[in-house]
Order: sequence, then C-alpha cells, then structure tokens
Amino acid sequence: MHFDIHPSWQPIFDCESEKKYFQELQLQVTQEYQNHTCYPPQTLIYNAFNQFDFKDLKVVIIGQDPYHGEGEANGLCFSVNEGVAIPPSLKNIFTEINKEFDRIFFPTSGNLESWAKQGVLLLNASLTVRKDQANSHKHLKWNVFTEAVIEYISENSEHVVFLLWGSFAQKKGKKINRDKHLVLESGHPSPLSANRGFWFGNNHFRLVNDYLDKHSLATIEW
Repeated sequence: MHFDIHPSWQPIFDCESEKKYFQELQLQVTQEYQNHTCYPPQTLIYNAFNQFDFKDLKVVIIGQDPYHGEGEANGLCFSVNEGVAIPPSLKNIFTEINKEFDRIFFPTSGNLESWAKQGVLLLNASLTVRKDQANSHKHLKWNVFTEAVIEYISENSEHVVFLLWGSFAQKKGKKINRDKHLVLESGHPSPLSANRGFWFGNNHFRLVNDYLDKHSLATIEW
C-alpha cells in the first residue's frame, strides 16, 4: 500500500499493513470516501506523518477526530486550514500559550503546520470523519492503528513529550513508557472543560520546552 508519508515513518506502516484489521480499515475508508463526503481530503489522511523525520519527533498531541465542517480539516489535530475561523478549543490553546509566554499577539490562522514542521505529531485517534457528523468513524478501527503508533513511538524513541488532554486522550496513553518520556495530562481545551477550570494554567507549553531544553533538544516555537 502507498501512503503519503515521510519515508522515516514507513516501518510502522509496513508493520500494520500486514495485519487484517488494517487491510479492512483501508477498504472501509475507501468505501466511505466513495459513498459520502468525508474529511480531511484523502491525500491528507496521513498528513501528520508527512511533516518531519521520525528521528526529529519531540512532542505528540492527541486529538479525537478531524473537524467535520467543509474545508476545515487538514489532517493535523486541532488544526484548520488557512482562512477558516479558529475553533473554540484552539482559541483556548492559543490563550494558554499567550499566558505562559506573556504574549499579547493572538494568531490569525489556526493552521498548526508550523508546529508539525518542528517535530510535533498532531495525531487524531480517528483520522477520518463524515461531513457534519462528529466521531462518525469511531466504529472503524482507527483507534487500533493510532494506539500502535503511540506504542511504536514509545519503544523506538526517547525524550518525547506526550500531551494528553481530557480523559479520551489519557486512555490512549496507557502504553507509554514514562521512564523514557514525559507525559503531561490536563483537562481538554474545549470550552466545556476549560471554563470549569480543567485547562487554563496547565503550563504545558512551557513545561514541554523546559523538558526539551533539559535534554539538549531545540525547543518548540509555539
């Protein structure tokens, strides 16, 4: 199978491609895109794996599934295309970053490709969704694949920071080796969670850079 990814990620795709669940998943995804309007565009399903070399991986952020509005999703979790209104969760992410780094400037674009280029894997648990139907591909076995990716990262790299926001993401973090990696957990940046005090003040973005700096790695320009 051909995937539009950086070659350094090929080993995990080769491994999973041999498994029955993954072959069935590819077939189901193809049928979904043939029969329904789905996002992101098919060429961007694996966009998160096409931004940087695996050896340059520094941070993993786990989202739930792509945005389901027209023209929004670009294959990177929490990220939207240029010209699309910044979604509420991402607004809260930017607000927290501004607080942590004493910034006044608020981004006008919700495209997080600049983070991805620095080695931030913006990974949704499900990589596809039907138009206007949140979590509509939850029944497909994307979660098996994304959990395999997390386990692969845990085993084959070191000093990666995993940001697990909300109970959904935290459940995905069970197989991370916490002796080799830093795992930071907090509430989800969605308005419901953030307004109840579970998001703001988590200091995650500064903690990421402190950890990277401690291990002589280039920090992230958030």
